[in-house]
Amino acid sequence: MPPITVRIESLVAGGQGLARTEDGRVVLVAYAAPGELVEAEVERVHRDYLEAVTTRVIEASPDRVEPPCPVFGRCGGCQLQHMDYPAQLAAKQRIVEEQLRRIGGFEACQVDETVGAGNPWGYRNHIRLSTGPTHGDVGYISRRGRGLVTVEHCPIAHPFINDLLPQLQHRCKGLHQVQIRYNEATGSHLIQPEIEGLTVPSGQKSYLEQLGGKRFVVSDSAFFQVNTPQAEKLVALVGESLPREGGLLIDAFAGVGTFAVIFAERFRRVVAIEESASAVRDAKSNTRETPNVDIRVGKVEEVLPQLEDEPDAVILDPPRAGCAPPVLESIIEFRAPVVVYVSCNPSTLARDLRVLADGGYRIERVTPVDMFPQTSHIECVVRLRLDDGAAA
Repeated sequence: MPPITVRIESLVAGGQGLARTEDGRVVLVAYAAPGELVEAEVERVHRDYLEAVTTRVIEASPDRVEPPCPVFGRCGGCQLQHMDYPAQLAAKQRIVEEQLRRIGGFEACQVDETVGAGNPWGYRNHIRLSTGPTHGDVGYISRRGRGLVTVEHCPIAHPFINDLLPQLQHRCKGLHQVQIRYNEATGSHLIQPEIEGLTVPSGQKSYLEQLGGKRFVVSDSAFFQVNTPQAEKLVALVGESLPREGGLLIDAFAGVGTFAVIFAERFRRVVAIEESASAVRDAKSNTRETPNVDIRVGKVEEVLPQLEDEPDAVILDPPRAGCAPPVLESIIEFRAPVVVYVSCNPSTLARDLRVLADGGYRIERVTPVDMFPQTSHIECVVRLRLDDGAAA
């Protein structure tokens, strides 16, 4: 298929530019900015839209900048390095608004400006590197999903990680992946698996994180936010949304117990629900000095409906797939006065908010948080309050 020339209307979820061909077909164009006229190579043809990649910018947006990363466009990690940072933040706010309107049916839902990072570079303190089978080099899988892009410096990675990248090259033959984690406040790190010849120890099974004034043991397979300064802002938003005090807080999808520990002092009792075995082990360790936290092991959609006490507040922090129907049905049945939904996927967030709104909840605040500058990922904190008389 020959190259096409299109005008970019806006950015959509995934960070691609939305455009239309002369015959009206929708095109999603990688590495384009709103308002630009670009020449693009069509990479995939779907039934109702095309996927393409920018090959030449004919009319550039004033928001376009030179990407600092030499492998930007080949590596699959970043999608927005070609846009200046304020434009990235504005685009993410608009994407959340569009998803809430199109998927959730919220025509008049106000979305706050995206909470930006003080430093949109050098923030990522956890990466997983793929390895080359022949030479033992390390890097990221290419954007097209085939082949390794060797990386010796990653502009969004923490300096601790960038200091290690050259050392890892040609030392990882026979490995499938290498994981590096680091926390600046504790000075603790984790490198898996054990690798000889590095300037720091490796092979740790866990490391120590700090967030919200609390310390957390985190195992190599457990989830924890990778951008500590932005995670502090997210915790603050969750805290602003929760009651100052109450009887019972339910922390669904509790992970290593982060929210349960940070907010335990506000509630007489906290029930933390988690199914991952490694996260549960960490949570038990992390809540050892927080006796009012009760850890329930299992899938949230199975554990939550079995709870008998009605909560004063619920924190939802699900994976990208969002909440299973029984989770939302249970919250609506509990009539919890306050729900705080922490989402990493605006589309499933919009779907779930529709269910909660139809069940009597009113959206009070939607705040995007830019946990992953230079990428298309968008985190949101949403505060909902029970209001049986509110119109959806």
